Amino acid sequence: MQKIEQNDSDIFNSIMSHASKCKLGDEHRVWLQSSMQRIHADFNRSADTHLQAFDLPIYPDVKIYLKDESSHPTGSLKHRLARSLILYGLCNGEIGPNTHLIEASSGSTAVSEAYFARLLNLPFIAVIPKNTSREKIKQIARYGGQVREVEAADIYTQAQHLADELGGYYLDQFTNAERATDWRSNNNIAESLFQQMEKETHPSPHWIVVGAGTGGTSATLGRYVRYRADKYSQTKICVADPDNSVFFEGFRTKNSAHKAPVRSRIEGVGRPRVEPSFIGNVVDRMLKVPDRFSFAAAWWLREKTGQAYGPSTGLNICATLLLAREMNSAAQAGSIVTLICDNGERYIDTCYSKQWLASNHIDIDLELAAFKNAIKN
Repeated sequence: MQKIEQNDSDIFNSIMSHASKCKLGDEHRVWLQSSMQRIHADFNRSADTHLQAFDLPIYPDVKIYLKDESSHPTGSLKHRLARSLILYGLCNGEIGPNTHLIEASSGSTAVSEAYFARLLNLPFIAVIPKNTSREKIKQIARYGGQVREVEAADIYTQAQHLADELGGYYLDQFTNAERATDWRSNNNIAESLFQQMEKETHPSPHWIVVGAGTGGTSATLGRYVRYRADKYSQTKICVADPDNSVFFEGFRTKNSAHKAPVRSRIEGVGRPRVEPSFIGNVVDRMLKVPDRFSFAAAWWLREKTGQAYGPSTGLNICATLLLAREMNSAAQAGSIVTLICDNGERYIDTCYSKQWLASNHIDIDLELAAFKNAIKN
């Protein structure tokens, strides 16, 4: 009997010995507590983004709303995603006090991630395509981040290689966007949008229009609409896709193997592959929008509002106006909500440069005139 008790004691000691090696160290736990406190405090200081009513008299029974995601501290919709990705890494135990954070990005997500990396005093490196907007690179550096410029097709593999080389953590927005954002929880973009619509004439939008970069935003909105089908069953999700992007073809054919040989000119949206975070089953419709219309819409919106926004917002506006015209033609009253993705200061040398546009075979004066005429008709 004594021998059995001794053996039992040895077994328990062995278990406890191994357990003590695996448990989170006190120093790491203190750091984690401090990090989460900083992120929550930063969020608590931030007001929600505005929902603006956009007057368009030619469609009097269709009310259009713009949710202004450019008012986040880092100036874009990607601020929400960056916070979610950082929290996802922290809560999964992937990020510690000395972790190098690595991301593959066309710019805006990296700007926002650099902001949060600085908040946590962590080094951040963005692997970005060559010819990314110089202004975005400046903003990444402004928050203490570094960049590695590579060919667009290599950003995924190079980001993973760099993370492996440094023993860091690859945030991987294109895979983790849809899982990092909890569409059932408070303060996601979907819940915010619907709360802001509650007092409007048509509180349940007929359409919500977004672009797709990672696919995370359309996944959040589409899932939330289904989750709250008791209230929002009539709301549909439309995703607009630019030139040189394969989301549309992937959605149309239900085949995720499509590839594009060149990158999208509409920074922040459109991808040369169907990203893992794009959930086509929660999207009701997709529209393919030529780039020249997206750039013209961005210029037109600047004239209408006095504010410059990025070309991905122009993409959203094009799709929104097309749907508004359809509803108007069908004598259908209702509302459409779309997003202002980011501000235009990042695109002074691209979207708002006639020289750059001309080098991409876009005569913006001609396209803007055609766009205005199309709206009238």
